[in-house]
Amino acid sequence: MAVGVRYYRTLFTVVALAVLVALAASAAVQAAETPRRGGILLAAIGADAPSLDPHQESTFATLQMVAPLYSTLIQIDPLSYPKIIGDAASEWKIAPDGLMYTFKIRQGIKFHDGSSLTAVDVKATYEKIVSPPEGVRSVRRNAYAPITSIETPDPDTVVFKLKYASASLLDNLASPWNVIYPKKYLDKDPNYFKTNVVGSGPFKFKSYTRGSTFEGERNPDYFVKNRPYLNGYKFFISPETSVRAAAVRSGRAYIEFRDLPNADVDAIKKQLGDKVVVQQTPMTGQWGIAINNTVKPFTDVRVRKALTLSLDRYTAGKVLFPLTGLRDVGALMRPATEWGLPEAELQKLPGFGRDMEKNRAEARRLLAEAGYPNGFKLVLKNRNVKLPYQDFAVFVIQEWRKIGIEVDHRPLETAAWFADGRDTGNFELIISPNVEASDDPDLFLRRATTGDTENWSRYSDPAIDDLFSRQSRTLDRAERKKLVHQLQKIVLENAYYMPGLWWSRNVVHWAKVKNYVAPPNHYANQKLQDVWLAED
Repeated sequence: MAVGVRYYRTLFTVVALAVLVALAASAAVQAAETPRRGGILLAAIGADAPSLDPHQESTFATLQMVAPLYSTLIQIDPLSYPKIIGDAASEWKIAPDGLMYTFKIRQGIKFHDGSSLTAVDVKATYEKIVSPPEGVRSVRRNAYAPITSIETPDPDTVVFKLKYASASLLDNLASPWNVIYPKKYLDKDPNYFKTNVVGSGPFKFKSYTRGSTFEGERNPDYFVKNRPYLNGYKFFISPETSVRAAAVRSGRAYIEFRDLPNADVDAIKKQLGDKVVVQQTPMTGQWGIAINNTVKPFTDVRVRKALTLSLDRYTAGKVLFPLTGLRDVGALMRPATEWGLPEAELQKLPGFGRDMEKNRAEARRLLAEAGYPNGFKLVLKNRNVKLPYQDFAVFVIQEWRKIGIEVDHRPLETAAWFADGRDTGNFELIISPNVEASDDPDLFLRRATTGDTENWSRYSDPAIDDLFSRQSRTLDRAERKKLVHQLQKIVLENAYYMPGLWWSRNVVHWAKVKNYVAPPNHYANQKLQDVWLAED
């Protein structure tokens, strides 16, 4: 059994706990049924993948399609979020001083090309994540900054050595993004997996037609006995919410793993009744706006503050929740958790006070002081995925118009959106969600640090970098909470980035889809090894 620093577990809100307890009860009922083998799980997905390499991407469009094809070192329990269980690792231990993590790798795991998965492959995989070679992106590398070396004393053992104890390393090692690759392919080309798949997961790659479908088939040599139950899975790709909802309603898809708006959910339930199940969960994710801090006039803090002051987030939550699931007002960490700023502190920060007449007056004053008494025009780039990107943008644009800001709204295909936002900085403002596989501050706040690949706003503040480093290292939970709160305040006081609203999700699926429990994000529990289909 794994042992380790107790510190790393996150807390849930009362609401989240109630939801998860209900889902766990549902899972227990399903588990009492006898699983049926066979069948193809049909799913709808809202975007195409910019690449197939989860190490280099941060979109559900990549992870949902390829997660069933891979193993990870450890994982979040598919039926009991956020519990951590083994995957390729059968057991692990953490040294009393927190400076060494030792994992035992299961024997007999085979990659889909027939080669054995050993500690050497795990080492090569994590070295790619922790210290990527030139020309290789690693979007979560800051989460592994404590690691100084990865050693393999024998083919079945991997040892991570740290320069300082980490508050959250075990959580981060359980990330669903950290899929294990065969070393021999990485040696040939570290970017090989952007366009190829060789995993050891419950399913094997079958076919991929860009913009249309992605398919996996059952891996008969999977190392978990009698898994998977399914013969395969198939995703139908469409950025149009109405198309995905229609696919579920007609039975062309049995599930949409990410989200469907309440109106579509109600229509599906009305038509299909008990033939469908809806799992509603909170989300470890918020939708906001990245401001390019290197481009005028957004180099001026007065302009940035004016933009955030003009957003009525509280009204937005009421208006957008039925359409998008966006509802809760918060800063950079999920509200109503220990990491989220308390409401009283939040309302003192620009854009979070409830007096909108006062907020907009101050926004106009700041714009005039900055040299824009009549406002100005800007370009807001976005992703061409309606839910919730497009509706969120429409609300924001209407709010900015109230202080004289005119907006040219430009939706982009997923790959182009990532290229402009993350890779090149070719934007003024861009819709930029922050969604992670857990509530861990290292994951959410790394994007506030200098040079992080997910810092789309491209700001740099030594005080933020210092606070991030300190909160990551402290094992005193109260002290970490204090540092996390301070960091968020600096970001909001300077309007480096504009948080919008925190999300919830509706996972709609046919009742014949059994043993799938929706976690509070659309990244965890996507391997599908325990899912099965009942007969109609």
